[in-house]
Amino acid sequence: MAENVNYNDDSIRSLDWKEHIRLRPGMYIGKLGDGSAYDDGVYVLLKEIVDNSIDEFVMGSGRTIDINMSDHKVSVRDYGRGIPLGKVIDCVSKINTGGKYDSKAFQKSVGLNGVGTKAVNALSTSFTVQSYRDNRTKIAEFEKGELVREEPEKDTTQRNGTAINFTPDNSIFRNYRFIPEFVENMIWNYVFLNSGLTINFNNQKYFSERGLYDLLTRNADAENLRYPIIHLKGEDIEIAMTHGQSYGEEYYSFVNGQHTTQGGTHQAAFREAVVKTIREFYKKEFDAADIRASIVAAIAVKVQEPVFESQTKTKLGSQNIGPDGPSVRGFINDFLKKELDNYLHKNPATADALLKRILQSERERKDIAGIKKLANDRAKKASLHNRKLRDCKLHFDDNHERKQETTLFITEGDSASGSITKSRDVMTQAVFSLKGKPLNCFGLTKKVVYENEEFNLLQHALNIEDGIDTLRYNNIVIATDADVDGMHIRLLLMTFFLQFFPDLVKAGHVSILQTPLFRVRNKKETIYCYSDEERRNAIAKLGNKPEITRFKGLGEISPEEFGLFIGKDMRLDPVILKNADIKSLLEYFMGKNTPTRQQHIVNNLRVEKDDESVNPLVAEKLDDVELPVAV
Repeated sequence: MAENVNYNDDSIRSLDWKEHIRLRPGMYIGKLGDGSAYDDGVYVLLKEIVDNSIDEFVMGSGRTIDINMSDHKVSVRDYGRGIPLGKVIDCVSKINTGGKYDSKAFQKSVGLNGVGTKAVNALSTSFTVQSYRDNRTKIAEFEKGELVREEPEKDTTQRNGTAINFTPDNSIFRNYRFIPEFVENMIWNYVFLNSGLTINFNNQKYFSERGLYDLLTRNADAENLRYPIIHLKGEDIEIAMTHGQSYGEEYYSFVNGQHTTQGGTHQAAFREAVVKTIREFYKKEFDAADIRASIVAAIAVKVQEPVFESQTKTKLGSQNIGPDGPSVRGFINDFLKKELDNYLHKNPATADALLKRILQSERERKDIAGIKKLANDRAKKASLHNRKLRDCKLHFDDNHERKQETTLFITEGDSASGSITKSRDVMTQAVFSLKGKPLNCFGLTKKVVYENEEFNLLQHALNIEDGIDTLRYNNIVIATDADVDGMHIRLLLMTFFLQFFPDLVKAGHVSILQTPLFRVRNKKETIYCYSDEERRNAIAKLGNKPEITRFKGLGEISPEEFGLFIGKDMRLDPVILKNADIKSLLEYFMGKNTPTRQQHIVNNLRVEKDDESVNPLVAEKLDDVELPVAV
């Protein structure tokens, strides 16, 4: 029988602002990751600070923002109006204090809740704010939200603006580091959405003249576009769109400068309006999937007092543009109905190319309809007893607080999948077991996804047949041995995702699992090492000739030990797409240009020899594939 616990006046606690943020950080900044995913909390901290500087620019103050970053520390300096000196401390340490409540001072801003900067302050081991305003300045320093130093106001010759420096708390963001590629993408989005703004990031300049047109130019494979980018702008709305050759749909959506990575009402309205407008223009009821197949589009809207589905603002929930304005759906539909229809009438060559793309998608869909039905029937039967999938109980498309943790490990062989299966969290971690090396699918059509049983079952396990909106796992983790065969399987799987589901990679869902290469231990302590450097440091720490074990494969790691590597300290290397030309990239690494690729490998071969009695390690160093895995 459960113990009877007294529930009385003493049970009720009132937390101050910083205690509440530190006790429930996920409420404020989402995932408490280590920086290996683009939506980890450390990047939300940076975004919260930069958003305030962006709002200054939007209000006409300050055209430059300076950002400097190391692995663990960030500084942001804007040249806006500067926080009023008498409120510098309050603005970073008192919940519900800020200028965003004054609709005259800030219109259509991102930060509305008076929480962001305070969350950064509370979740940082050091946080410094300095405001420059009308030749006067004030500085204050905090540690974990506690004020530790305050200087009186003094004269300055510095330009107006605000400077903030912070170091995230390593006890909350364990083993974190900032990955520059994620920050660079964030900065590009800021300048695309704010023409005329310059951001200097680690002394490199970022600037855009044509807004969302430049965004698609950077992110789309220009050589494989079916027609020139359509760029439409209106009051409170901007749209850029085209069609490429890749499978799937690719969207970049924004609200008041905020990148809504999970979409929302504006993105759904755009997808609906594109179909409706194109059907009316061509006077034919095309299938919606054929119209949107291979689309690459960006949409940015401005909304008064936007409602987001969480503090991290990744999905718009607002139904209306403003308190007295039209619905988001109606606003976007009316804009496209007029502007896109006019554009297609004025540009018949683009209209013809778009029609050919739709008809091609229609033919491809009908060509695979038969095999698709047979494959789906097989998959449904297999799903009743799918030996390849050990599923978990929660999924990414569930409305659950832990859905961000949902993970599918893709493993090679039964031994590795057995170890993971026994040590995983059955609530959020699933395992899909491959049988040997998958097919090299470069250059093949999507028909192979249905013809190849393993690919078809993987597609159904992920639930991405009709796009990633129904994705069942937030994290797709390739878990293979750190040997030549394991690396080859990684490349084959990345080829599969990039060939048929590139939006999964671009949205940051695909990662590589790091597991330790060595175990160094004595009778008192065990240290797991992921590199030679870590191994040497462990030997130096333990001293007196500790026992050293080299893990040759995942199957050699016991389930008890494996549980240590896929829990809260799991190390993941994200697959980051640096080159927009996916076709050329895959053709080089996975095509039939064997002599050229072989010479590249020989020229970049690196041989590493251990100074212990461990076999020499041979590694292929490829310039375009790094750790974190960037392709």
